[in-house]
Parts: sequence; C-alpha cells; structure tokens
Amino acid sequence: MSVDAAREKFQTYLADKGLRVTDQRLAIFNAAFAQKEHFTAEQLLDCARKIDDSVSRATVYRTLPLMTGSHILREVDIGSGEKFYLPAGNGNTQVAQVVCVDCDKIFEISAPFMEWYGSTVSLKLGLKPVSQRLQVSAQCIAFRSSGRCPNRLKK
Repeated sequence: MSVDAAREKFQTYLADKGLRVTDQRLAIFNAAFAQKEHFTAEQLLDCARKIDDSVSRATVYRTLPLMTGSHILREVDIGSGEKFYLPAGNGNTQVAQVVCVDCDKIFEISAPFMEWYGSTVSLKLGLKPVSQRLQVSAQCIAFRSSGRCPNRLKK
C-alpha cells in the first residue's frame, strides 16, 4: 500500500468514526510511515515531535489504536512488555517473525505456508481462521561469539 493510499484510508477511517484529521495525527502518521524498521510508541513520539513539536505522548498512544484499527499499521508483540509497530505495507499478512532475544530486533520473512497451515488446522476443528502469526525467538550468533550484536536496537 502506498503512503498516499494509507493516508486516504486513515482519513476515511477517522471520518467514519466521527474523528477529526488533526495536524498532530498527520504528524504521527507521517512519522510512522517514515520508519523502515519496527518501532515503539516512544520512538514514534520522538519522530513525530521532529515533524510537529506539539505532538503529545497521549496523542500518540490514542492514535496508535486508530492506525492499527484502520489496518495501516501492524502491531507486533514480542513478549517483552512493549509493543512494536510497522506500516502494513504491501498487504502480505503471511509473514513469520524472528525475534532476536539478545537485541529485540524483529525480522520478518515471507511465510506463504501459513495460509495453508491455518486453514488446514482450523477446518479440522470446524472453524474458519481470521488471523494467525508465527513468531520464533532466536539467539544472535554474532553476539554469543563476540559479545557484539550488529543488529542491536538503540533504546
């Protein structure tokens, strides 16, 4: 999904909910879509404030559910107590996440088998799958051997 298409989808979602498209929400949107890696709410706040210094922490935390609800952002929970986000991108939901337990870096790889697997196991139980995820926790080989991780996230 292009940035323009995502912006239009987000604005339509806000209008359908009776919410205004504010400068702060647009700054948060622009900051989110400028990210190339998974990001936290606090990282998004820092980036959004560079666009519009009036963006508040509360506005970021209220806007994130709107962005995930409109399906322009994906939320990723790696079990660390902190949620990560990433623009929904090309609509490929068949991805597996590999999370480095040493640096919390999240890698996403295409996993086309997931659709087949989810349908197969669900149908055996008389259910229809609505969502699924595959998440693998892994150790950084470089960190274990040298004590330095080339993927370490800045916190």
